[in-house]
Amino acid sequence: MARRAVKNVKKRADSLAVKLLCITFALTSITMYNDNITAMATTTVRRPASFRLRTDLLERLKRNAMREHRTLNNYVESVLLDFVYDEPNEVTKAAIEEAQSRRVYPEGELYSSAAELFEALDAE
Repeated sequence: MARRAVKNVKKRADSLAVKLLCITFALTSITMYNDNITAMATTTVRRPASFRLRTDLLERLKRNAMREHRTLNNYVESVLLDFVYDEPNEVTKAAIEEAQSRRVYPEGELYSSAAELFEALDAE
């Protein structure tokens, strides 16, 4: 009688273990499915493009990509994105325009070299 009871307990335990395993597998599958759906919804569409680059430029891009542990494609894309979308704000644009026009500040002088600046500072 005791042996039968032990066998029944083992069968129930095995049955529960199988059920638990099935539930775990189902939950994992649902999570993976949801993650894939989310990833597909946020994936950026990319189109292949072919460019001819100078050999030295291509080698330098490859070295930089390796240094950052990235693929060449990913590295080139990120460099291009940084360049194309790096639009300065209005304050920076105004400062750039002012520097390029070489306007003299009302409160000071504009120096043509660092040596000229240091001479003016020493004279004070």
